[in-house]
Amino acid sequence: EEEFKWLLQEEVHAVLRQLQDILKEASHRFALPTSGSGGAFKQENFVLSTSSTDQVKGVMTLQGDALCQADVNLKMPRNNQLLHFAFREDKQWKLQQIQDARNHVNQAIYLLMNRDVNYQFKTGLEVLKLMDAVMLQLSRARNRLTTPATLTLPEIASSGLTKMFTPALPPDILVNFYINLNKLCLTVYQLHVLQPSTTKNFKPAGGSVLHNPGATFEFGSQRYEVSHVHKVECVVPWLNDALVFFTVSLQLCQQLKDKISVFSSYWNYRPY
Repeated sequence: EEEFKWLLQEEVHAVLRQLQDILKEASHRFALPTSGSGGAFKQENFVLSTSSTDQVKGVMTLQGDALCQADVNLKMPRNNQLLHFAFREDKQWKLQQIQDARNHVNQAIYLLMNRDVNYQFKTGLEVLKLMDAVMLQLSRARNRLTTPATLTLPEIASSGLTKMFTPALPPDILVNFYINLNKLCLTVYQLHVLQPSTTKNFKPAGGSVLHNPGATFEFGSQRYEVSHVHKVECVVPWLNDALVFFTVSLQLCQQLKDKISVFSSYWNYRPY
């Protein structure tokens, strides 16, 4: 009983402080100013490429949760023509995954801090509920980075991203940016128009993170097939840091839950 009281009064608070410190570090890694601090976001340049092909190369400027500049070179396989696209100067593309992940981290920090300095936990169940709530936010934060959105090809075609470039993207090119784990990814789809005479077995592709050559879809009364897919990516070091902090924090939460559960099972099953 004394041990359990010590656990609730001392160790729980020590773990909560440790979790707060780790998650504040994670929050800082997202390179966004906290409310009220003002100031410009730090800009970072990343070169997106792949060792297997030089069909697509891109240089992206990431500023917090926004891509504020993008330069993409695309070598067309048919005629080796080189196309160049850049973001319009008045445009930037918000990466919703980063924004959402940071919001979940901040929600977890709020849950950890949302009590009086001298507050004492009275039951193990109270601690378990808090840990579950924090772990839910951390799992959601991690999932936003590790699980990109599944999109249909018409959704990619109608996305605001297609209107960001100068010169405008030709109708047979689609692009998509997303985060996957600790990587910033760019996918370029080259399309060819399907003639009405060849579409009797037409079956539109469903939602996917990455569509394969041969996928078909309909957009603006025209039917298309994906002829080539190019994916380039680069590691964003601070996303890697954030994912490590999420993992460490989830482990700390689980360890505290396990300790509480050991005591709780003792109380539930002790002989009277």
